[in-house]
Amino acid sequence: MAHAVVVGAGIGGLTAAVALRRRGWEVTVFERAPSLEPVGSGLGIAANALRALDTIGVGDDIRRLSAVQGEAGIRRADGRWLMRTTEEATSARHGDSIVLLRRTDLVDAIAARLEPGVIRLGSTVTAVDPYTGRVTVRTGDPSGADTGAETGRAGTGPDNGTGPDGGAGSGGAAGMAEVVADLVVAADGIRSPIRAALFPGHPGPVYSGVTSWRLLVPGGGRPGRTFESWGEGRVFGVMPLAGGTAYCYATDTVPAGGDPGDGESRRAELLRLFGGWHDPIPALLKAASPELVLRNDVHHLATPLPAMHLGRVALLGDAAHAMTPNMGQGACQAIEDAVVLAHVAEDGDGPAGTTGGTGTAGVDLAGYTAARLERTARIMARSASICRTTRLRNPLAVRLRDTMMALTWRVAGGRMTAAMDEVLGWRPPTSPVPAAPSGARAAGSGRGTDSPDRG
Repeated sequence: MAHAVVVGAGIGGLTAAVALRRRGWEVTVFERAPSLEPVGSGLGIAANALRALDTIGVGDDIRRLSAVQGEAGIRRADGRWLMRTTEEATSARHGDSIVLLRRTDLVDAIAARLEPGVIRLGSTVTAVDPYTGRVTVRTGDPSGADTGAETGRAGTGPDNGTGPDGGAGSGGAAGMAEVVADLVVAADGIRSPIRAALFPGHPGPVYSGVTSWRLLVPGGGRPGRTFESWGEGRVFGVMPLAGGTAYCYATDTVPAGGDPGDGESRRAELLRLFGGWHDPIPALLKAASPELVLRNDVHHLATPLPAMHLGRVALLGDAAHAMTPNMGQGACQAIEDAVVLAHVAEDGDGPAGTTGGTGTAGVDLAGYTAARLERTARIMARSASICRTTRLRNPLAVRLRDTMMALTWRVAGGRMTAAMDEVLGWRPPTSPVPAAPSGARAAGSGRGTDSPDRG
């Protein structure tokens, strides 16, 4: 049986693990953290990701958590609608509406599809060789704090490895172990050391120009109370979750690194910035528990990678295409990545060291890059463009932006909705993957079957 190692037990990594297991692969998920405690509060799963989750048997479980009803759209800071639609219209066009839920609920639903022992907590991957599939893991790491790995070329050994977020084992004395995998899935996040090691010339994540806040307000969720309001360089969004909880998020155009440091001061900062905005924003902020207010500077990959794989290593989710949150597609694209990767990998029921019973060591991942790189790059660029639009602070520019949005929606709302068809209309692959462009194949051919080419 072919063996896959997944580095990172986030949404994308767990989805990949389940999808590969359903194709007959042996899977080990290495997670550095001592427990699965997802960072963040809420997220949206759109129609494209729900279809992907259907392929691993999770889609209907997530749909049952939907609390979106009535109107939704974009408003001004005074509450006037700029553009809006309804849950019914979205469902009619795309077959599903968006499901808003707690991040932990999604992680739990996916992880429940994995057998005990697949997820190895409390350890750290310290090196990955993309050409042999050798993964070096520090096991029994109770803190999961420091990777302990130097920066260097992937695959040069534990003293000069990639240092990705990962893990193997759970508790016990610390030690080192090596695993040889036919496929390595690098789902180690926006700061992915695996990405940095595989593509050392890539500039990596950059600051988007905005910082974000996220918070959950129990009892604040109401049917029809789904909106995102835009002001001068600022955004505030409210989304109802199952059980009556409101998920709120906000952004402001400020220099990076300005976090005051504790929940109470973060809430006070939000009240200063948004306390004069339309209802129910001030009331929700006053009702929020300070300890539930998170603040993070928003970074993204402004430059697409040359490929989403090298040798036996496939990059997935934020490691491959971290994007601003403006299109709500970060987690959705990670889920898409995972099911496409499993499709490309085919059945894993051959003997260890082969895939698909072909007798070929490793996986030819060029089809994965061909299927995913261009699509995710377009979505990254569109999301970054929307982010720049929200950052406008000049009052005249803001008025012009708002006027154009409202006018365009009245005159051509259907065409604006159609512009999302490419994103939300995506469907999981059921036929052979597209042929790889010559550049993608050159960038990612692995030494498992071909001569080494670091592209």
